[in-house]
Amino acid sequence: MKMNYSLNLIQTQKLALTPELRQAIEILQYNSIELNDHIKNEMLENPLLETIEETPIKDFDLHAFSKKYFNDNYYESVDYEEKDDYINIIPQTDSLVDHLEFQLQFTMLNHKKREIALFLIQNIDDNGYLEYDIEHVKNKFHATENEIEEIVQTIQTFEPSGVGARNIQECLLVQLQYLSLEDRLPILIIKNHLDDLANNRLLNISKELNRTITEIQGAVDFIRKLEPKPGRVYSSMKGNRYIKPDVTLTKIDGEYVIVVNDYTAPKLRISKYYKELMEKEVVDEQVKEYMQKKIQSALYLIKSIEQRKSTIYKVVEAIVENQRDFFEKGKMYLKTMTLKDISEVIEVHESTVSRAVSGKYLQCGSGLYELKFFFQSGVNTLYGEGISSETIKMSISEMIEKENIFKPLSDQDISNELNLLGIKISRRTIAKYRDDMGIAGSSKRKRFTL
Repeated sequence: MKMNYSLNLIQTQKLALTPELRQAIEILQYNSIELNDHIKNEMLENPLLETIEETPIKDFDLHAFSKKYFNDNYYESVDYEEKDDYINIIPQTDSLVDHLEFQLQFTMLNHKKREIALFLIQNIDDNGYLEYDIEHVKNKFHATENEIEEIVQTIQTFEPSGVGARNIQECLLVQLQYLSLEDRLPILIIKNHLDDLANNRLLNISKELNRTITEIQGAVDFIRKLEPKPGRVYSSMKGNRYIKPDVTLTKIDGEYVIVVNDYTAPKLRISKYYKELMEKEVVDEQVKEYMQKKIQSALYLIKSIEQRKSTIYKVVEAIVENQRDFFEKGKMYLKTMTLKDISEVIEVHESTVSRAVSGKYLQCGSGLYELKFFFQSGVNTLYGEGISSETIKMSISEMIEKENIFKPLSDQDISNELNLLGIKISRRTIAKYRDDMGIAGSSKRKRFTL
């Protein structure tokens, strides 16, 4: 085989992302917090960037005003230095661990047992359940199994009732332990028929315990009032997010007005001082070259932020046009909509729409929504209109609320009813939507007596 070297000229096409284009793409997908962080970092690296400060409203003499129109006591009772910030109204709550450690102070446990109790409390999860390795605790504190069990039972006397349990059965039994029950039927059901209870097999329980179905239904209703996750009342604040909307939608004189909120990012400009410095001939050429690069970088950033604002505005404008019935009539009128639908309207790529809606929120008359919420999958009706999955879920929920509690609707029944309304949807899809909403199947929703 003959081998040789040769030069060939080949013409190809490829897409190259410039640093400026890459920056514009990144800024578009930032949410308001990420964008502010990015701007702060850029301002640290670029001395030519500065924010445009809003002109403050001129203060007037609050003290003199209050003296003239109110009594002294009123003035003293108002703290004029208090800022109107939503953070000031967030309730300060102790964590579950803090609450349990506080109660531990009032027990009669000795020093060693209190150390073990502290360790165990640290191993209680957000739902209030205790998870620990008994052998590890025994070796770590040189304690016996009986000593550890005694401490666990002490923790289980703490509030909230049921905390410190190691499984759902123990959790429910701990709660019943401190109630004055005339009938031990709920205890017997939890101890011996928990699986039947979970699956609503009340006839099995009735037969096994030789009690009437009315008695069993009453006991089960009582059990279902207990708290299966006693710690969640203390963990409910953890997932709270305090969101400032990126876009506000207001209806004025029958027309929707879209405002991309400026507080999501500070307004920027090139420093006047450095612009004047550039015009001076005495400035060293290397300094001028450095400043020119920084000016160019600053201009690209400002342009990218303005482009982000413009793109978000166009996307929201197209969403409002597509989902006008939702804004006029409510969630039941939410239509199916894809990224492609919007991208074709505003003539950009689908990935650009995806970046524009990621992590962004819209405030309108009916509440606060993530922009992704408006992009709904769903099914088509016999009349060719798209019905969103959210609308179908609401229909399913309403049908279940109105069902006969002694003969609940099966997934097939719901599918048949929706098909009669022109919405072609399978039983399996109904089951999926029902599970998404946390609604149990028909066998578990059935009641045997009132």
